[in-house]
Amino acid sequence: MKFYIKLLLLLLLISFTDCKKDDSKIDFTFLQLNDVYEIAPIQGGEYGGMARVETIHQELLQENKNTMLFMAGDFLNPSLLGTIKVDGKRVKGKQMVEVMNAMNFDLVAFGNHEFDLSKDELQQRLNESTFPWISANVKLKTKEAAVLYYKEKDGEKENVNETFIKEFTDKDGTKIKIGFISVCIPSNPKEYVEYGNMFIKARASYAALKDKVDIVFGLTHVKLANDKKIAKLIPDLPLIMGGHEHTNSNNFVGNVQISKADANAKTVYIHRISYDKKTKKTTIQSELKEINSSIKENKKVKEIVANWQSILDEKIKLVIKKPNEIIYNTKIPLDGRDTPIRSRQTNLGELITSAMSFAYNDKIDAAIVNGGSIRIDDVLVGDISPIDIFRVLPYGGPVLKVKIKGSLLKRVLDYGELAAGTGAYLHRHNIKLIETSWFINKKPIELNKIYTVAFSDYLLKGFDIPFLSEKNIDVLEIYHPKENEIAIDVRKALVAYLKQ
Repeated sequence: MKFYIKLLLLLLLISFTDCKKDDSKIDFTFLQLNDVYEIAPIQGGEYGGMARVETIHQELLQENKNTMLFMAGDFLNPSLLGTIKVDGKRVKGKQMVEVMNAMNFDLVAFGNHEFDLSKDELQQRLNESTFPWISANVKLKTKEAAVLYYKEKDGEKENVNETFIKEFTDKDGTKIKIGFISVCIPSNPKEYVEYGNMFIKARASYAALKDKVDIVFGLTHVKLANDKKIAKLIPDLPLIMGGHEHTNSNNFVGNVQISKADANAKTVYIHRISYDKKTKKTTIQSELKEINSSIKENKKVKEIVANWQSILDEKIKLVIKKPNEIIYNTKIPLDGRDTPIRSRQTNLGELITSAMSFAYNDKIDAAIVNGGSIRIDDVLVGDISPIDIFRVLPYGGPVLKVKIKGSLLKRVLDYGELAAGTGAYLHRHNIKLIETSWFINKKPIELNKIYTVAFSDYLLKGFDIPFLSEKNIDVLEIYHPKENEIAIDVRKALVAYLKQ
């Protein structure tokens, strides 16, 4: 009889405990990265590094198992590693996918730089990835129609959906469904990509999700002004995790928080979120966390990164013997971000063209490089090594000394100025545009004069400026540097210039 009484009391206790379950309140955590191109630490090893990020990720998972890891676009390109060849093929983001697979990313958004890859290269990266992707406004163009992107494994296709749903349960049994919407800025037109209107698609995605989940968040890769417009269109989004700008920011439009971390994992955003199912109130505590050398590297991810870095070092040593040597320190950020570098003269563009002149002992009239050759899409600050220079100019190439007629030089300069916003925009040394007139060495350009100008070899191939090639009759002479000259590679020239 006593046994049955004890059993009854135990059942009553369990029943009473069950009544206290599901308090309708739940906590979860988001770890946000955006615009990450480098898997290893940057700036002399001081900042960034995906192995350090994984340490933070694991700590957050121990704190709360309901933690998600996000990438808000731009990670497959540009990177120095992505430009090298392994087994005859350029890496093109393979290293990043391998690292992100090991980190178990929960969701990633397309960024505009994902479409730097060819259709086949992007498909390979999709197939290799073990993490889910999301986008509402980018589609794959086929001969028949625009379709959802997909992963293909063992002959089976798995679509990249327009929205994403995740379910969380906490210790007391409270369950919640959270949804995500995503759009990408249509700034990288490609024949195989169709961009839908990001505002229409964002609102349509939200409408499709709102009755299926408790709460919806944004994971976007657009300009901040676009994010703000989305926030106005969808005022019930508690948080938009965004990318594209490369500089950390935290803005509010009404009750919508818009957060962006620094590029290359110099910082990450940690969002600790509480949701009350009864009141439908969301509370967010956000922390911008600096990723620096004080953070221990996760062993698993560190090994993958080290393997890729050893491959990279071998390639760089073919050009520069000491790739990790600190050659320069700058407190003023050297601007190599895509938009400025393709639109206006930046201090980094001036530095590169000055180095091109230096390669010929400054015994030339001017130097010119196209903005599209500068691929870092980031700023350089602090300690700089040759690896950083290779990140800036991954394709290298010789610096050519060209005798060119003033009339053709003016035509080239005019073309470059009109090409602002594209890779054909020209950075210049000893050349200035004053109002509508070009000046070489502080003197107005003379159409019949022969000038000696240092050009990147790419420019003389006629890809960016169709009429600029060795076949043009006004290109009178081209000097190709010898193997023992620093002009043999623009990166060698820049390293030597910075050492001076």
